[in-house]
Amino acid sequence: MNLLGSLKYLVALDEHKHFGRAAQACHITQPALSNALRAMEEEFGTAIVTRGRSFVGFTPEGQRVLRSARRMLHERELLRQDLDSGAADPRGALTVGVVPTAVPIAARFAALLQARHPGIAPVVLSLSSPEIETGLENLSLDLGLGYTDRLQRLGIRLGTLPQYIEHYFLVRKATPPFGQRLRFGAAMHWSQAATLPLCLLTPDMHNRTLVDAAFATAGVGVKAVIETNSILTLALSVVAGEVCSVLPGALVGAFRGYRELEALPLANPQILTPVGFMTQASDRPSRTLESAIALARDPAWLSQVAANSGTLV
Repeated sequence: MNLLGSLKYLVALDEHKHFGRAAQACHITQPALSNALRAMEEEFGTAIVTRGRSFVGFTPEGQRVLRSARRMLHERELLRQDLDSGAADPRGALTVGVVPTAVPIAARFAALLQARHPGIAPVVLSLSSPEIETGLENLSLDLGLGYTDRLQRLGIRLGTLPQYIEHYFLVRKATPPFGQRLRFGAAMHWSQAATLPLCLLTPDMHNRTLVDAAFATAGVGVKAVIETNSILTLALSVVAGEVCSVLPGALVGAFRGYRELEALPLANPQILTPVGFMTQASDRPSRTLESAIALARDPAWLSQVAANSGTLV
């Protein structure tokens, strides 16, 4: 039995919750994956997978094996990076989970990191806050970018690297279009914004929770006329239709080339949300993660973040 291969199949099954899709992700047939897992059960002398007509889950013993599998595969990746990398030449993948509203910042970060260290291959995934926190805890992510104020409130122990403070804007069509780029206008109260037809993120998104709380603090309720879990849809629905949207500064910065749009800072209340990188609580970061942490602390990078997150407009 190839133990590391079988552990990889086990982790894939946990991620995909489906035998066929897990096998496809591992580039093997479903019978091959099932046989490898049965061989592992025979090796350890215990049932690992709860089987039904389809994937049901893992036994308590299987959950223990799964946690060990993630640690062993993580250690294997650390060792491979150590052996492949030189002192100033880190090599390997770096998987970054990012909340949708911070995707423009994560894209800039990944591009700059790869330019500085061509041996690093960043993988940027748009995920919800709980998915990022879980991914860091179970070692499926190397780095997260999201709402760091959640961690203390939820008792989650992760390292943090502050990046910027998220500000919010009411984005609407500019009448008439302004020059060659998006126009910034005078501040608007949240209570005024609530009277407009709004396209907002779906209620399961943490950013929507923040937006709803801001409206509630302003003493108003809001019912979106369009809901989406797509950041691009938020902006494009304003361009294409007769709706407005509430966007954080990082997204407003990404759409500065849209001369059809106008962004108004939202006030009363002023909502300031810290966004930062999150790391696993580990005494031994990978070479690629060390390089990413160094960039995240670079004053030149932090200045660029501020200029592209709505902190400076």
